[in-house]
Amino acid sequence: MTKVCCFGELLLRFSPVSNGEWIRQTSMPVYVGGAELNVATALANWDVPVKYSTVLPENSLANDITDYIVGKGIDPSGIVRFGQRVGSYFLPQGTDLKNAGVIYDRAHSSFSELTAGNVDWDEVLQNTSWLHVSAISPALNASVAEACRELMATASAKGITVSIDLNYRARLWQYGVAPTEIMPDLVAYCDVVMGNIWAANTLLGIPVDECGLEGGQQADYISHAQVTSEAIMKRFPRCKVVANTFRFDKQPTGLRYYTTLFVDGQQYVSPELLTDSVVDRVGSGDCFMAGLIYGLYNRHSPQDIVNFAAEAAFGKLQEMGDATGQTVEDVKKRIHSVSIY
Repeated sequence: MTKVCCFGELLLRFSPVSNGEWIRQTSMPVYVGGAELNVATALANWDVPVKYSTVLPENSLANDITDYIVGKGIDPSGIVRFGQRVGSYFLPQGTDLKNAGVIYDRAHSSFSELTAGNVDWDEVLQNTSWLHVSAISPALNASVAEACRELMATASAKGITVSIDLNYRARLWQYGVAPTEIMPDLVAYCDVVMGNIWAANTLLGIPVDECGLEGGQQADYISHAQVTSEAIMKRFPRCKVVANTFRFDKQPTGLRYYTTLFVDGQQYVSPELLTDSVVDRVGSGDCFMAGLIYGLYNRHSPQDIVNFAAEAAFGKLQEMGDATGQTVEDVKKRIHSVSIY
């Protein structure tokens, strides 16, 4: 079977206990992650043939990481080796990537030195029917953004399905251009777009009617998701599927979560999922993206796709680490338990 290729920067996540306790304990948990690797890990776990493409240096640390990737059932043939270091980030336990607590340490990483013309994308895309990327990569610098465009253009010309996660990171995009100057040119190559109404506004300039959302009603957000989805499809004719996620904090430590899927002129909505506590917020959106690809790759019905993706993302909230370890059966059992109440 042809493979899904997930492309993006691999990152080591250091997760210290807050308030300096990690210093006193002389220890700090480390996780191998990165948005696109998280997607690849979930897909491999769900028996979707998948390869991973990134840039790693030629050193023993990178060798250990590659062995880890292979151990997860992921084809490493898309990994390119050059540069000097692996990127990382520090995220205190209990916080999330959209929180001010995240500290990136990815300047001068091997991936950040990627430029157009220095990778043979035809080779990377061998035996590939789907390419997945995210908005994190072009946020790093202009050279990486151009390399992303080159890769996506190559995939598009080959008739490969291209998906993108519009994951916006405010601490990135620091190289003198607005996201709206870069992202529309990339999304033009995409068949599947996942994000939310605010990311579509920040990255693509799709309007958000904040006045219409003042009441905070689920029906209003769902209605806006359809308006946003239709606007994306109108602006980017190649796009055939748009998914939106909604995650709202629920005091003191919980949240509520629901998602939409717009395809063939119709919107499908997942059940609303509620929890009073969260173990780890990192990787939930990546898990939703993986669920979306899983369902589309296997040609499931739209309602089944959005239900599975939402439940998988929700389940990831109760797992420590960047990537999910849930099985397909784990997710389906919870969907069934929700449906019978």
